[in-house]
Amino acid sequence: MANKCTYLTEELYNYLLAASVRPHAVLEELRQRTMELSMGHMQISPEQGQFMSLLIKLMRGKRTLEIGVFTGYSTLAVALALPEDGKIIACDVNKEWTDIAQEYWKKANVTHKIKLHLAPADHTLKQLIADGELEQFDFAFIDADKLSNDKYYELCLQLLKPGGLIMLDNVFMHYGVLKNDKADEVCEAIRQINLKLLHDVRVDISMLPMGDGVTLARKR
Repeated sequence: MANKCTYLTEELYNYLLAASVRPHAVLEELRQRTMELSMGHMQISPEQGQFMSLLIKLMRGKRTLEIGVFTGYSTLAVALALPEDGKIIACDVNKEWTDIAQEYWKKANVTHKIKLHLAPADHTLKQLIADGELEQFDFAFIDADKLSNDKYYELCLQLLKPGGLIMLDNVFMHYGVLKNDKADEVCEAIRQINLKLLHDVRVDISMLPMGDGVTLARKR
């Protein structure tokens, strides 16, 4: 029994990976390719990708949103878990990174499940609302510019069905949330969205010590 989270040493984390993560060949190729980039550290962890896949299967999700694609690892993890007629609306503004993503989506035969929008995410989300897509999505993953988290959260909440799930990434911001430095705009924005979710009666929440911290928010 333990009354708080067990601290993961590198040795214990490696055991976690070896004992629980079932690597998909294309996901692993993409992970290795991404780690060669100067910004490779922005990639989510393999256990988080597998956890997202499990959530999609548990929810029997069919339509999802991704805010921030990077090289497409999380998108691919979700796409592999979706049924053949499942769809992801993937939002990003970086063509160089998403070109890599599309290469591996094609290799994994999931391109038919993913619609990439190279445009500011809030524009895409607002257009979906204008097109009558309110409460039509099962899941949303928010992992983009942190100063816009609140905006993305509010738009995704409108697009999610009751019972739908939002996952917000980097809710710890590498310990930055503990510094209470209001001059650090990014950490302050994350502290504010964390506080907002704590008191938001529209959702049920759980913050998890996975990766750099994730919060799950289920729309009531």
